[in-house]
Amino acid sequence: MNEPAPILQVENLRKWFTLHRSLLAGQADTLKAVDGVSLAVRGGEILGLVGESGSGKTTVGRTILRLNTPTAGTIRFRGQDITRLSRRDLRPVRQKMQLIFQDPFASLNPRMTIGRIIATPLIIHSRALGRAERRRRVEEMLSLVGLSPGHAHRYPHEFSGGQRQRIGIARALMMQPEFLVADEPVSALDVSIQAQIINLLLDLRRKLALTILFISHDLAVVGHTCDRVAVMYLGRIVELADTQDLFSNPRHPYTEALFSAAPDPDPDASRNRIILAGDIPSPINPPSGCAFRTRCRYALPACATTEPSLLPATPTHLKACIRDDLTLQPAA
Repeated sequence: MNEPAPILQVENLRKWFTLHRSLLAGQADTLKAVDGVSLAVRGGEILGLVGESGSGKTTVGRTILRLNTPTAGTIRFRGQDITRLSRRDLRPVRQKMQLIFQDPFASLNPRMTIGRIIATPLIIHSRALGRAERRRRVEEMLSLVGLSPGHAHRYPHEFSGGQRQRIGIARALMMQPEFLVADEPVSALDVSIQAQIINLLLDLRRKLALTILFISHDLAVVGHTCDRVAVMYLGRIVELADTQDLFSNPRHPYTEALFSAAPDPDPDASRNRIILAGDIPSPINPPSGCAFRTRCRYALPACATTEPSLLPATPTHLKACIRDDLTLQPAA
């Protein structure tokens, strides 16, 4: 069976930030938040993006949506190069690419009614629509995400965290997008509510034929939700594979360490816990060669001089590691 064509293709994407130490010194540092990311997202799939805090996951998502201007690289959506499009030319593209924010509390304007919040994309992109038609579409969208049409007249402070995230999802879907970036969409919610929002996203993916880049640090959520998973470390993707393959047969030592740190549902299970030394290095001054070598228990002298590329270990499993002789511990 032929695989769906990629809806999004990212090649060698970089996003560097210039940090000025002081106005008097005139010196500046470069923070390499995203440093050479390449990936393709197939139509209709959910691609997970995981890694520690500070690995660059959110910056990748925001740069793909052109909320950040790329430093280098190429972003193609539906075959169109959107990397350098002007704000004017991006307007029709933005209707098809939307963001679900991490924080359902801070992402909603407390002075606006829910109806006004959800209708804002229509006001910006579909000015010819009359008020009655906007109201009808708002009520329709509220029903789609499991809320009552009567909620349109209420304010954000009147809702729970899970309800607010449903409102954020409704706003993201208002322009009928094809591609969503879900940036830690359940990390601020209670566990029971997380399950409801995840199931809602899976249901909406099926109903609306959505393609989703799902950013998370929760491996259990990613394993349940995503078709494929990309693992990021210090601005680079170090492993990419189908979810089942990645969880049962990790090929990169960093992925193994992430699995080791995840809670095991069996309290009597015996696992070889891997404790990484130190913190993730600074993206201002990353290590030479393999960025993970300073914390890797399998590191060789060659790891300091060779920057590994993301290459196939199998036709569907990519890794950025020079060690081909390792048998790594799978997920619980």
